[in-house]
Amino acid sequence: MLLRILALWLFLCYSYSKADCLPDATGKNFDGLCTPGVTITEQENVVVTEDDKGTEIVTTTTTTTTTTTTTITNEDSGNILDSSLGYVGTQDDGDMRTDWGGQGPASMPTGNTCGELGADRCAQITGSGNSTSTMGVSGMGTTFIINNINISDLQIDKGGEVRYSIEVEKRDAQDRIYMHITGRNGSSTVFQGTDILSESGIASGYQSYTGSFDFSGVLNRITVEVGGRDINLAIGPLFDDVTVNVFYNVINTIITQQITTMEEILYLNIFDTVELDFVEEVFELNDVSMNEGEIEFAPIQAPVEEITVASVELEIAEIEINLTEPEVEIVEVETEVELEIEMELEEIVVVEAEPEEEVIEESQEEPQESEPEQPQTPQKEEDPEETVEEEKPSEPKVSKKEKAATKIVKKIDDKARYDDAAQTKTLIVMQILGNTKTFFDSQSYIQDTNVDDYLNKTIDDQYGMLFDMAQNNTLQEMIDAQY
Repeated sequence: MLLRILALWLFLCYSYSKADCLPDATGKNFDGLCTPGVTITEQENVVVTEDDKGTEIVTTTTTTTTTTTTTITNEDSGNILDSSLGYVGTQDDGDMRTDWGGQGPASMPTGNTCGELGADRCAQITGSGNSTSTMGVSGMGTTFIINNINISDLQIDKGGEVRYSIEVEKRDAQDRIYMHITGRNGSSTVFQGTDILSESGIASGYQSYTGSFDFSGVLNRITVEVGGRDINLAIGPLFDDVTVNVFYNVINTIITQQITTMEEILYLNIFDTVELDFVEEVFELNDVSMNEGEIEFAPIQAPVEEITVASVELEIAEIEINLTEPEVEIVEVETEVELEIEMELEEIVVVEAEPEEEVIEESQEEPQESEPEQPQTPQKEEDPEETVEEEKPSEPKVSKKEKAATKIVKKIDDKARYDDAAQTKTLIVMQILGNTKTFFDSQSYIQDTNVDDYLNKTIDDQYGMLFDMAQNNTLQEMIDAQY
């Protein structure tokens, strides 16, 4: 047995919508937000196996198609500094109604002091120091900080982006204010970002600032710090309405695999006709079906005819009615067979007559040499053909008939050998060879009598006439009795 395995690898990729993401250093996580969309990748593996079983070669082609569908969406945590969401308490709410706590001096003014920030309440940086904050930001005099906001319930593990917004009013151009956010995975720092909102030397006045920081992988803790310094030339930097939203990637991957197997069988033509006929007969007499990969053969049940006395009598009656039809067919077939036999006999006679003529010619030459001793009559010399005809009966006629009959029988197709016409033809040939052609002469036709001949005849009933006369006499006696 020869076993050959051929492997063909095909890689096909189809993208219906591209999701733009940058992988991190590990190549497993995305850094920042991905563009929402769907990415479909198809990988096709084709394995071709050839198995030579001696009598046949089986080629099996197995195609494995792996389809990977990746769907990317962006989810929003909402403002985690909104106490109503439950991530921070009311004391750490981003509307700055209370002091978050932190480093250095601070104030929480209301009314006109807050200026364009609103009269309800705002936060003011009042420290003039120049040190480094808890989160590592230099040039700090005062900080407001919220540590380790727990967002683990979001189950962020594919990266994303942290966005913030803050309203600031800086009246002294020499002051400064910054926004710092640190993201962690447990105790591990995922990202740190610091934005200087208004640096010293810039007269920014009232401004609304926004910014963002990208991250990759897992994120479950957030620390927010707002700080700066006041050089005491006027009111220190004011801020209010701080928001922090976490946007993160949700990536769903669906992998489907489709395996298609195609089998081709090349037969080596080693089966004989008997085996092929047997196979054909098996499929002809059985219902072939597939059940869970297995071939099942169910014999075809022929309808069972109920045989009774009544049915047999009916069948006999039908045969008696139809007897005339086969007789006509037999006569026709007999005529055809006789014609065919005569034609075959003529061919045989023509073919075999030539060498007999040569023999006769030699026999004719002998008398010519011995004419003085045995003179030949003129009739015999003039009619050599008659001599041929007289010697023909020396050949056995039965043998010629057998040859012709054999040819006729051989002309019958093997598949039609057992049909009615072939059987009848064979039977007639046997009767002719057996010199019993009169077998069919006993078959006679029954001439139907015209029924009108019976209807037009009148049969005299003598007893009826006597009965009629008796009835008339009785009636006459009854009439005469009245008088």
